Amino acid sequence: MVNEKTPGAGEAPAARKKGALTRIGSTVGRLTRPKQRFQMPNGAEGLRIIIATDAWKPQLNGVVRTLDTLGEILSRFGNQVRYITPNEFKSVPLPSYPEIRLSLLPNRRVAKIINEFKPDAIHIATEGPIGRAARRFCKRRGYPFTTSFHTRFPEYAAERWAVPISWGYAVLKDFHKDGETMMVATPGLMDELKERGFTKMKLWARGVDLETFRPGDRTAFDKYPRPIFLYVGRLAVEKSIEDFLALDLPGTKLIVGDGPQRAELEQKYKNAVFVGPKFGEELTKYYQGSDVFVFPSRTDTFGLVNVEALACGVPVAAYPVRGPLEILAGAPEGCGAMDEDLRAACMKAYEKRDPIACRTHAEKFSWEAATRQFIANLETPGFDEDFWLRSARMDD
Repeated sequence: MVNEKTPGAGEAPAARKKGALTRIGSTVGRLTRPKQRFQMPNGAEGLRIIIATDAWKPQLNGVVRTLDTLGEILSRFGNQVRYITPNEFKSVPLPSYPEIRLSLLPNRRVAKIINEFKPDAIHIATEGPIGRAARRFCKRRGYPFTTSFHTRFPEYAAERWAVPISWGYAVLKDFHKDGETMMVATPGLMDELKERGFTKMKLWARGVDLETFRPGDRTAFDKYPRPIFLYVGRLAVEKSIEDFLALDLPGTKLIVGDGPQRAELEQKYKNAVFVGPKFGEELTKYYQGSDVFVFPSRTDTFGLVNVEALACGVPVAAYPVRGPLEILAGAPEGCGAMDEDLRAACMKAYEKRDPIACRTHAEKFSWEAATRQFIANLETPGFDEDFWLRSARMDD
């Protein structure tokens, strides 16, 4: 909780009186001062955090699951999280991608939500209309904010609309440059973005819900010929799912998810089994009953579904690209395979599969650790990460 004045020796921070945004705003003008450490008073009431995102339910993707789980864990520790999502606005479908909704004229309502909630921190998760409205508000008021890099929109735009990739990254650099920190999922991606001119980055790793995603009944899909090769995710051109569907593999290709390519792919690949989107325990059953999880995407920044599969004891087959490279780094044999020949990766992952090794490796991806990392990254001028962790009751 950012205070209205810097406490002297022995002083406790000022109580929450005029609202957290007043306190956040008070850091402006102290930008060159040394960072200070603060002793939080006993019985601190936790943090109030705004998360502005253009990606939200009912979308099924890693961004939505990441932000949803983040909020659940923060709330469990006694913090208050207020999402600003497209569900609160009139919206139109993104051309050629109708499940993504573009909020219309969100500026005034976004400002009202932030003013009424009086947050201690503002995090902007996406670069769409809601993210831009929150960024505009913060810049106009002089409030510090953080952002995160979740999706390779430049590559997606190049695939869908032939927009030069360099143009897309120029737009993203401009969006993120005014935040205190841009959070990035992996060190490899951070290095890549540095080469493209991004600055002020910090690592925010991803986690997996180890209670929801766990080994279980493997017989649920015995009606299909084995081995079962599973895909979970959006059915869209940027996911390169046809690289998987076109492979000559034994057994069954099981496809979980929805998207703009679904009808086309179902018509073209009649031997694959398309079951639509699945959630919660039902999604877990699809992981549990499969033999190999196939991740054909070359454009994801992480690929949370890979860790979910591993947590259920299922090895991963993927290209050697960002995301799978970091997830499988240091993994023992039996957790999966990466190869530019995706069929070779699939077969090696199947032949060498070790469910116990998969689960053990997945346990390294703790959501609680990832959430602490997110909180520590909220650092703004004058307030270090220890301050934020204490404030969020996550300093242990």
